[in-house]
Amino acid sequence: MEVLDEMVIMISADYELFINCGGPSIKFMGKEYEDDSNRGGFSQFSSRSDKWAYSSTGVFTGKQETRYLAKSSGFLNVTGPEFYRTARLSPLSLKYYGLCLRKGSYKVKLYFAEIMFSDDQTFSSLGRRIFDVSIQGTLVLKDFNIMDEAKGAGIGIIREFDVSVEGSTLEIHLYWAGKGTTAIPERPVYGPLISAISVEANFDVSRGLSAGAIAGIVLASCVLLVLALATLRMRGYLGGKDLENNELRGLDLQIGHFTLRQIKAATSNFDPANKIGEGGFGPVYKGELSDGALIAVKQLSSKSKQGSREFVTEIGMISALLHPNLVRLYGCCIKGNQLLLIYEYMENNSLARALFGREEHKLHLDWPTRKKICLGIARGLAYLHEESRLKIVHRDIKATNVLLDKDLNAKISDFGLAKLDEEENTHISTRIAGTIGYMAPEYAMRGYLTDKADVYSFGVVALEIVSGKSNTSYRPKDEFVFLLDWAYVLQEQGNLLDLVDPSLGSSYSTEEATRMLNLALLCTNPSPTLRPSMSSVISMLDGKIAIQAPIIKRSETNPDARFRAFEKRFQDSQTHISSSSQDSRSHMRRGISMEDGPWIDSSICLPSKDDTRHHSSSSKLLKDLYDVNLSD
Repeated sequence: MEVLDEMVIMISADYELFINCGGPSIKFMGKEYEDDSNRGGFSQFSSRSDKWAYSSTGVFTGKQETRYLAKSSGFLNVTGPEFYRTARLSPLSLKYYGLCLRKGSYKVKLYFAEIMFSDDQTFSSLGRRIFDVSIQGTLVLKDFNIMDEAKGAGIGIIREFDVSVEGSTLEIHLYWAGKGTTAIPERPVYGPLISAISVEANFDVSRGLSAGAIAGIVLASCVLLVLALATLRMRGYLGGKDLENNELRGLDLQIGHFTLRQIKAATSNFDPANKIGEGGFGPVYKGELSDGALIAVKQLSSKSKQGSREFVTEIGMISALLHPNLVRLYGCCIKGNQLLLIYEYMENNSLARALFGREEHKLHLDWPTRKKICLGIARGLAYLHEESRLKIVHRDIKATNVLLDKDLNAKISDFGLAKLDEEENTHISTRIAGTIGYMAPEYAMRGYLTDKADVYSFGVVALEIVSGKSNTSYRPKDEFVFLLDWAYVLQEQGNLLDLVDPSLGSSYSTEEATRMLNLALLCTNPSPTLRPSMSSVISMLDGKIAIQAPIIKRSETNPDARFRAFEKRFQDSQTHISSSSQDSRSHMRRGISMEDGPWIDSSICLPSKDDTRHHSSSSKLLKDLYDVNLSD
């Protein structure tokens, strides 16, 4: 198939592309801009010429019927070519693909004009549309505001870029990160918008094969193609009933879709030797694709009661979350009732294994690296909580869910998966999912879930990073339940720096260590309202904001009631949880080893004390995992 791909590229005559985004076919400067007036929104569409395609992800909130095509109204004076009077828009992610292009350098021109706002003194002039643009996976425009760049509404502007096409496909990705207004001049108006696209070769297109050579190659390639298709059909790759492909048809371009055969080949048929961990959602395997790319394949135990289309929709929304401190989700594979998630592979495994794994797995993390890791986790959480359109509460931040790449940059994994693990297709969870020792007390004991639960978990992980000890395994004395409990005692005694990992010796900054330890205690404040936001945490780590750590008094006769109450809460739930979690209390007491793989998980799901009460009041207690906070 790779040979066929190369032959297609060789004989391809496609070296230019012109699209009138959201409008009919028109001519401009001697070039015909193809029609792109398909009204489909949350879908994918291929052009009649098969030279290009687009995919759109997301649904506009607040309105049942929403336009995905924009057209200028009579009151707006649009200047420039005719294609500036129409545009295509998307609520979240809009991708255009140039297909079957020759290898080489191209000049890409993106045409924009803001035609949904006005530039007069009316309410409509207050609108702000802000989005990002990537070409071939590289960010080229960040926080792009059409009106600001064009100096007004209805004014056309062009942004030009030189890009390289190494294969045969060009990808232009416009995506909204939740910035700008959302209800001006009406609800909902937001997301990326584009008027036209032109792609022209920077190389001499006159040079090429003769007509006879091209005819010979075409004939030979057709014969090879027929033989290849016949071989694939005989081997069972083609034909037959494939319910999952029928169900997913029309969604392929929203997220990378891998076949089960691809994944089996990459993982050597899920060879146990390639198993790199076991998480609460299923085992994880290391794999290598045919192009040599390394991947991590998470095999979810079983699919929820949502259909495959809903699954791919939610996975597609998760995959659209791009941040340097989040593990990249490449795509998925659905087969029967199984769902496989394909992630980028992290060379240095998990933070847990690096800090307190077996000796042969431990990494020597110097102080600057530990600070960098702590900052990376904070930035990833700040993105999930405050910067992305999907306001995601992770619910299970811990050292095993923080992975390290080859440069020891921290990346958060498993974000957004708690929603996919729900037993019912509902926006409210009556289960408490998390890990003993990392869950915030208000969430563990009352089911009250906000982003401050992640802040608490971050504080515990920060404490582990400084001390090099596991919060659930390290117990200097029997009366201390967790490492955090011991930290409160040392703070009260004025010996907080005794927590610093002895392996660092004197090679660390006492000022920075004190700041990080005080921040850890601040983040683990018993009161969620007194915990800082993750954006404030970043400023505190950078020394831009002073830290006033709370003084938590711990009674000698009645050690921290939060820990004891939590332990009792866990005991009371034993009859409701799976057998795999029934010995979690004893694990908690004697300490368990969770460090051997990046996905090894001690997560539990505790049912609520009164499910009926939670069903009636959970809207107040638990926020939707995908709580979209769209502020004007």
